[in-house]
Amino acid sequence: MKRRSNKNIRINAEVQRELSHIIQYGLKDPRVTALTSVVKVDVAPDLKTCKAYISTLGEDNSLVETIKGLQSAEGFIRRELARTLNMRNTPEIKFIADSSIAYGVKMSKRIEELVGDIDDTEKTDDIDKNADRENSEEPGQE
Repeated sequence: MKRRSNKNIRINAEVQRELSHIIQYGLKDPRVTALTSVVKVDVAPDLKTCKAYISTLGEDNSLVETIKGLQSAEGFIRRELARTLNMRNTPEIKFIADSSIAYGVKMSKRIEELVGDIDDTEKTDDIDKNADRENSEEPGQE
C-alpha cells in the first residue's frame, strides 16, 4: 500500500478548503443546495485529476441535482481554484456523491430512538416497582 506524502495531504486539505469556499459563496446555481459539504478530496500525485466527494443534508434527489449542478459549473470552479491556489496544474475535478452525512444523521436518530425506548422502559419499570411497594405496604394487610 502506497503511503501518502505530506505534500499530497496538504494539497488535498487546501483544495478541499478552497472547493468548499467556492461552492458555498461563489456558485449561484439553484440546483446546488446551501447544505452542500465537501467531505473528502483526493488529488492525484501528478496534480492532473481530483476526486471530490460531495454530500448534502436533505433528500436523495437534492444530492443528485447538486452533483449535476456542480458538473455543469466545473469550468468555473476550476478557474476559481486556479486563481486562488498557487499550483503548477489545476486538476480536473470529478464530483462523486457521498451519502455519509445523511447516513450518520439516520444512525443518530435510530440511536436516539433506542435510548428513548430504553429510558421509557426504565421509567415504566420504576413506576411498577413503586406501585408494588405501595400495595405491599398498605396497613391492615398482614
